[in-house]
Amino acid sequence: MDYQQLVNNIKLWGSELGFQKTAIADIRLDQHEHYLQKWLDQGFHGEMEYMARHGTKRSRPHELQPDTIRVISARMDYLAADTELLQILEDPDKAYISRYALGRDYHKLMRKRLTRLGKRIEEEIGPYGYRAFVDSAPVLEKALAEKAGLGWIGKHTLLLDRSAGSWFFLGEIYTDLPLPVDQPVTQHCGSCSACIDVCPTQAIVAPYQLDARKCISYLTIELHGPIPEAYRKPMGNRVFGCDDCQLVCPWNRFAQFTAEDDFNPRHRLQNSDLVELFCWDEQTYLARTEGSPIRRIGYERWLRNLAIGLGNAPTSEAVLKALRTRTNYPSALVQEHVQWALQQHRAH
Repeated sequence: MDYQQLVNNIKLWGSELGFQKTAIADIRLDQHEHYLQKWLDQGFHGEMEYMARHGTKRSRPHELQPDTIRVISARMDYLAADTELLQILEDPDKAYISRYALGRDYHKLMRKRLTRLGKRIEEEIGPYGYRAFVDSAPVLEKALAEKAGLGWIGKHTLLLDRSAGSWFFLGEIYTDLPLPVDQPVTQHCGSCSACIDVCPTQAIVAPYQLDARKCISYLTIELHGPIPEAYRKPMGNRVFGCDDCQLVCPWNRFAQFTAEDDFNPRHRLQNSDLVELFCWDEQTYLARTEGSPIRRIGYERWLRNLAIGLGNAPTSEAVLKALRTRTNYPSALVQEHVQWALQQHRAH
């Protein structure tokens, strides 16, 4: 079999399926395994126990999927053209929701496309071993993408591409095919520290080192309990995730807008008032987050996050009225954050 020609075809088929770039990596992740263990030993993963739960399966693909010797890594851009990110972030009455979460959940869309790519290869060469992943198993997706040459891991720990920035999702196909591998690219962060300097909670504790326990994305999405008071004011109006390190990255000047309709904003979530979202009842929340990554935090943490946003908003009768409607909400978590928010306004 001409495996190089097969790789050329895989990249072509990947493009036809909506992936902006597809490349091949081997499975040697020794250095990244060391980085991961050090990160875990420092406790930087916080409550994300799943990062440590699977032993070396995350850094040794053949342990997760037997007979794997190569990984097909694919990138799909998600930045929509009609989102005014900075304007929303700078308006304290608005709710800032991370750009990746404004459209439909990317997991199913990408996994379906990767599975179709896997089947297309099978049509060409016959049965072979493969399995597609999109955040669905212990996979070091950024490490594998870096090995495949899809970009380099920047100082903010996100993958960067010189011609596309970082506004993209990653997915993988583990396979037993001995495909020729692509070469990694060189790093191009240089002396830039924009992402480190802009982080509202100083979560990037050193170049290429993120303490997730301080990261607003972790605090608003992964953390189940109360958000530590030290981070509530710095959160501002960020109620689901945070994009600050991407917004200031010079390489994102070259980011491409997505052609995927599913990644376009839904239910005006790209431009909604904090008060409006806080007043949603649970049924409305469930209806308007159906098929969205936002659904994963649940209604209780949704209110928790929005209460902090309202505590940081300018004092107004609308803000105070909204908060008071939840002072007796049947959740100690929500009540605590509502009381904190009301206290911020009393201080004025």
